[in-house]
Amino acid sequence: MMRALPYLLLTLLLSGCASVSLEHDFDPGRDFSAYRSWSWKDAKLLYQPDDARLKSDITEARISQAVADQLEQRGLRQASAGQGDLKVQSVLIVDERQDQITTQYGGGWGGYWGGYWGGPAFTETRRVDYKVATLQIDLYDARDGKLVWRGSGEQIMRNQPPSPAERERAIRDTVTQVLSQYPPR
Repeated sequence: MMRALPYLLLTLLLSGCASVSLEHDFDPGRDFSAYRSWSWKDAKLLYQPDDARLKSDITEARISQAVADQLEQRGLRQASAGQGDLKVQSVLIVDERQDQITTQYGGGWGGYWGGYWGGPAFTETRRVDYKVATLQIDLYDARDGKLVWRGSGEQIMRNQPPSPAERERAIRDTVTQVLSQYPPR
């Protein structure tokens, strides 16, 4: 199970057929047309929780390249370290969640002329544990250090570890979806 954890972590980003729930927020007082370049914050990618089992240089490289490609497509050029108009940082978050599922069985049926058939009714309630991964991309104004735009994509992780090609495609797809909302309209 310990070895499977990094694979499970990537499932949010990696399952191409699963839907991604998107959110974004921004500072409406900012002129986003004035931002023309970007550079990474000191830590390109943060992990929450900060767990060595979740960290991966390969994942960081994939996310970093996908973010760089998408920012370039949006007209932002990458500047040398610390010189961009925007500072960019990504956060990979894995949450453990629970749901209660209740199912009712039996109870019988009523007939046209009245009457009642069937056995007793009973209810079963089960707890379902699952993991949700979120990729968050933050853009900070380099002059004042304030957060100006945040986008995130959240997805339920599947149980089967994806292949490296599936991971690559899923990360690119998730980053593309998250940054599709930049610049804000």
